[in-house]
Amino acid sequence: MQTSLSLKEALSVLSKSSPYAVSTERKESMSAGLDVIKSYLYIETDIEKDFYKELSKLSANDKKIIFLCGSSGDGKSEILTKYNHQFSNRVDFHFDATHSFKPQDSAIQTLDKVFTDFNAGNKPLVVGINIGMLGNYAEEGDNIEIKESIKAFLDSEKFPDNHIYLNFEDYPKFELQQSGHSSKFAKRLLQRITAEDGNIIRQYFDKELTLDKPDKRLCANYALLSIEAIQDVIVDLLFKARLIKDQFLTVRALLDFIFHLLAGPGYLQDNLFDHCDNELVSKITEFDPANIRSQLIDKFVLALSLKLPDSDFDDFVTELSKIGIRRGQKAVSYLRLFYLLRKTEFSNNYHQAYKDDFHEQLIDKYSTVWHLHTAYEGSPTKRTAIKTFYKEIVIAAIHKYNNRNAPNLNKGEFFICERNGYQLAAKIDLKIDLKTIENHVNPERCDVSHFKLFFKIGNENKSQNIPANINLLYLMQRIVDGYRPNKHDKNTVVILDEIVQMIADVASKSSTLHVLKGEQRLQVTNVDNENEDYEVSGL
Repeated sequence: MQTSLSLKEALSVLSKSSPYAVSTERKESMSAGLDVIKSYLYIETDIEKDFYKELSKLSANDKKIIFLCGSSGDGKSEILTKYNHQFSNRVDFHFDATHSFKPQDSAIQTLDKVFTDFNAGNKPLVVGINIGMLGNYAEEGDNIEIKESIKAFLDSEKFPDNHIYLNFEDYPKFELQQSGHSSKFAKRLLQRITAEDGNIIRQYFDKELTLDKPDKRLCANYALLSIEAIQDVIVDLLFKARLIKDQFLTVRALLDFIFHLLAGPGYLQDNLFDHCDNELVSKITEFDPANIRSQLIDKFVLALSLKLPDSDFDDFVTELSKIGIRRGQKAVSYLRLFYLLRKTEFSNNYHQAYKDDFHEQLIDKYSTVWHLHTAYEGSPTKRTAIKTFYKEIVIAAIHKYNNRNAPNLNKGEFFICERNGYQLAAKIDLKIDLKTIENHVNPERCDVSHFKLFFKIGNENKSQNIPANINLLYLMQRIVDGYRPNKHDKNTVVILDEIVQMIADVASKSSTLHVLKGEQRLQVTNVDNENEDYEVSGL
């Protein structure tokens, strides 16, 4: 351990503003102490294992290219830097496809040169490249063979065997299992930063505690982050941000997020939920538990503001002060702490009284439905569960949403359109398509952020589907409960509009239409299609 570094300086390698945030080949070390910390924090990922496996297979004369592709900040440079020294004698590396060798050259022109050199030489090539740049090269590059290969990869079609694409998007940061959700990478990183043994960062933490003027808030935050149950809640929040806000988790973003939690302007619970420019916190702040209202929570806020005596709370706060959290925090800060600690015991467990107020059913419900669709095998139990879900949530919500301007329609009748004050509707059988769901099961290839709902509409043999995510599931539940979508739901409502249009297309071809105006109802049936004979009833 380099004794001149403070705990905050030691943690600075996590920050996105640190020179260590982006790996480059350096001839000289910037800081021996920070180099050791950076090395300690390194975690081997599954994509790195596969990259090493492919790299190890390459011989010096192989005319092969490995494309290591993903998004900015997901760790491509880290992997390439690590293996460049070991394999540079038999493999050429092009680290960053967004850079050029000369000021006057564009990144595309630089890639042209890299591929030209590859064709002229006899060594295999490794290219680190963002997905966006892959698309750009497919449109603007000069090398026809490479362009066609990239287009095929991006379109999920067959590409040449000597081109190997390893894409970070194929290695999801979150897993959704029957037992619950998890993020192995995020959890392993949090555990490594806070490990009790063999942890150089904890050595800096221990040293900080011995100082005459330690950074008490930083030490308190580190102590809180060391509680495994709090780590689990943080992973939960990251998963919520992925599902609800479509927020991707990159390595660089996660490291900077952890640095902000520890070294931000407030205590960890406030750094987690207060607005700031951190990209992950900016999403998580919308899940602030301090915004939850219940009788118990309101009573706590009122009692704290009036400084009413509460000996149990005093004991709880005394225990908090032992890890460095000063007395006299605002009610929102304590509520956030109750939320973070809800899965564990602490002090006299004062926070457990609020556990039920923080219970979240939506993710559990989404997980159940996701598994019903991605791992459906037709067992009686799952068959009943998925049919119940479609009947009580999906079809009920679609029926209510479709008929929101035609409240007089009966069960099974779907509104088509309105002309001159007359509403047209048809009776349509909307039902789950179990056979297609069963044919599409493959949980290992499914993105945890969405799945597909499959229907049969009317007498059509064609299976229809719409993409479903947690936001659609939440909206459907609320529609069933009587909610009417508004402009704030427009991003999710478009999915419902898609299935409504499918229903209207089928319903308009029905041989029997219902015509409604006020309490008046007519039924028009095409009894002879060839002679266009119609039967009208209800006059």
